This record gives sequence, C-alpha cells and structure tokens, in this order.
Amino acid sequence: MNVGYWIKTSNCSILVKLKLKTMTQKERVTFVINTLNELYPEVPVPLDHKDAYTLLIAVLLSAQCTDVRVNQITPLLFAKADNPYDMVKLSVEEIQDIIRPCGLSPMKSKGIYGLSQILIEKHNGQVPQDFEALEALPAVGHKTASVVMSQAFGVPAFPVDTHIHRLMHRWNLSSGKNVVQTEKDAKRLFPKECWNKLHLQIIWYGREYSPARGWNLEKDIITRNIGRKEFLK
Repeated sequence: MNVGYWIKTSNCSILVKLKLKTMTQKERVTFVINTLNELYPEVPVPLDHKDAYTLLIAVLLSAQCTDVRVNQITPLLFAKADNPYDMVKLSVEEIQDIIRPCGLSPMKSKGIYGLSQILIEKHNGQVPQDFEALEALPAVGHKTASVVMSQAFGVPAFPVDTHIHRLMHRWNLSSGKNVVQTEKDAKRLFPKECWNKLHLQIIWYGREYSPARGWNLEKDIITRNIGRKEFLK
C-alpha cells in the first residue's frame, strides 16, 4: 500500500510516497523525519538555560545525570554564579557542594571552575562559537560541544546521547558499534538542515515511545515499521 507523508522542516516540505513493507534506507529516513515532525512539531531544549554559558554548564552537569535532576540543581548554582566571572569567585569546593546531587561532582566542579577561568583568560568571558575551542575546555567533550553549538548558536550538529545511539541501532540506521559511528551515520543519512531539530525530536521520542526499559513495541510506531528484525519478534 502506498502512503503519502509530508516532511515538515524549516527548509524542506515535500510529499513522498512510501511502501511501508519494502522501504529503502532513504525511505526509512523519510519515515522517521515525517513521524517525528508529526509527533513533535515544536521541541523544547531539555536543559533549562538562559545563554551559552549556562547551557554549557548544564550540559556538563548532565553527564550520567538526568535532565530533571540537572534542572533542579542549576538554579541553585546560577543563583550564586551564572557567568564565568562570578563562578571563579566560588571555590571548587563550594561548586562541588552545590552540584553534588548530579554525581561525579569532584570532576565536574573542577571542570566548571577551570573552564570559567579559561573563558575569562582566552575568550573575554564568552563561550566560543567554535568546536575546537570548546573541546579544548576542561570537562568538555565532543557531545557537549555539539549541544552548545547546536542549541546555543544554531550551528548544524548532531550530538548523540544514549537515546539517539539506541534508536539509530533499533531503527537499523546505524550499526550501534559506538557513538562516533552513530553520529557519522546520522549526519550521512539526515539532511543537514534538519539536524538541530531532529536530534531533539529523537531524544523526546526515545523517552516517550522507545525507552531502554519498559519498552512496548505497540507504542513504538517507528520501530514497528522500520526496526531491526530482532526487535519485531
């Protein structure tokens, strides 16, 4: 049966015909984009922030911590310091005491203090709009840099979190070998103009319809239609 789907993005809006049972990889990608646009026409950024610096700190804190917990802790931290100049007035120990509920507080507190110092010394207190400069900051890896570039500056990026990594494999769009490969596959398959919105849509979909635990195939329309055979049993 042929079915028409609208792909709705800022730069692409086309109607395509698909045969659900015999989809090519390109058609599976189209199905993913269409379904996510239907479910999530607007996507909020999961981490509360007001600028690039507060987003950077929030993303750093989110490592091995839920966004809900981070959003509970960042107001306490930002009430004392929401910019690098105020942050370095705190000691590493003071920062650690505040962020302890987010886990990995010794490493994260040193990272927050250290990157704040570097922002003041090398970047006039501003978060650089550059992957290389961001990844040179303490405790800032490629994923964190990608989130900041995407969500703070609007630069096309495809940060891969645990949800995206899981679903790209579940949907047979990546081998699932590692997050580096998943990011390469996502960037290869999805239109660049869709990356910034799409990666957030996949995160929300993973949480709501395709979680790692308590997963129900009947609720997961995308996996049900294009998933790997081992997930369709």
